[in-house]
Amino acid sequence: MFFGLNKYIKNLLPKRLFYRSLFIIVAPVILLQVIISIVFFDSLWIKSNKELTRTIVDEVRLISDVYKNNNEKEIERVAGLYKNNLEFIITFNENTALDSEKKERWFSPIDRSLRRELKLYFGNSFWFDTTSYKNLIAIQILNEKGVLQVLFPKNKIAPSSVRIFALWITIPAIILIIISIVFIKNQTRPITNLAKNAEKFGRGEFIDEFRPSGALEIRQAAYEFDRMRKRITRHLNQRSEMLSGISHDLRTPLTRLKLQLAMLQQKDLASKMEGDINEMEKMLNEYLEFASNQKAEKTEVIDTKKFVQNIMLDYGKNKIKVKLLENVKVNGRHNALKRCFVNLINNALSYGNEVEIQIAKTVSNVMFLIDDDGPGIDKKEMPNVFKPFYRIDKSRNQNKSGVGLGLSIANDIIKSHGGQIALERSPKNGLRVKVLLPN
Repeated sequence: MFFGLNKYIKNLLPKRLFYRSLFIIVAPVILLQVIISIVFFDSLWIKSNKELTRTIVDEVRLISDVYKNNNEKEIERVAGLYKNNLEFIITFNENTALDSEKKERWFSPIDRSLRRELKLYFGNSFWFDTTSYKNLIAIQILNEKGVLQVLFPKNKIAPSSVRIFALWITIPAIILIIISIVFIKNQTRPITNLAKNAEKFGRGEFIDEFRPSGALEIRQAAYEFDRMRKRITRHLNQRSEMLSGISHDLRTPLTRLKLQLAMLQQKDLASKMEGDINEMEKMLNEYLEFASNQKAEKTEVIDTKKFVQNIMLDYGKNKIKVKLLENVKVNGRHNALKRCFVNLINNALSYGNEVEIQIAKTVSNVMFLIDDDGPGIDKKEMPNVFKPFYRIDKSRNQNKSGVGLGLSIANDIIKSHGGQIALERSPKNGLRVKVLLPN
């Protein structure tokens, strides 16, 4: 039971840190304001209004009693005193009845207090109006000869302190909430920047110098992230430099072997050995290409239509058909993505006679489809072809121009961009490569 309740409460709470922090600060302020308002209206305003209303009704009773005595001088003197001192406007209409139109507001505390006090002394022989006049309240009392009407200022029973109190309780709360929003925004901004930089680094994007900021704990986390980023970048650079050195060292003995083979008299044996050496050289070149995509490269906005059209300039149009359904843009490393799609297109051309490229936009991704009409790949082997140096000789003829690193390089580049790459059966009965890049 409590577990289900906690889960329901968690679903109601904000998900982001900024809104959670704002809720933690704003909720007590609002709750405090509500409590103070309730206490004020219950213990101060309502009681004060009740006493003021009772005083006004007593004045109306006094005026009513004076008019009942039929003493003209006394009536004139009392009416003058109330007009000059209390700003009352008193009139008496003989042989008339109370107004029939109801002007009472059932939701108003002033009307409720006035109705209660008048009914206590005059029964149902009264009528009042608190809405027709802006600054006056009208009360009518029915007696034997006619209707006594008394107009008096509204502030006699509705003190202006209510507005002042409302302003004092509302404006400071708004100021506190604005200050809280500014403060929390400044505190959560370093966390947001840290998350964005971590996401960029995870996708392999180049990050400029990262400066930790914010509270001590946030600066410490950002500082440790920056140290980790620099260590990983240094490790990748060292690996690339090491591979470059290995490439230089291995090319020299391979070149000597080629020269020695050229001098051999046994041409058949020399031809076989030269093929092995060439394959070793290709393997070395592709492995260096596989490692080179780890180098730092700045991210840029890429127009997918122009991007594919530029790649197509290197290929003939006879074998490749391009369907650019939508022109969308993606963020990525241009050279790395070009290497990826060149590998995929070369792989399709190696095994098929016709290749078709399509671009479409999904809800949150850009989808690239590369179809060929080759022999395809068995579903069981599809996960294996992304492994380095893995080649299939059963379902697809061995690619003499590669050593099994093309799909590995493509997979590594797409994953580093936060995308996905998958293999499917093509409508052309060959292989379909589906690439999804975040938009």
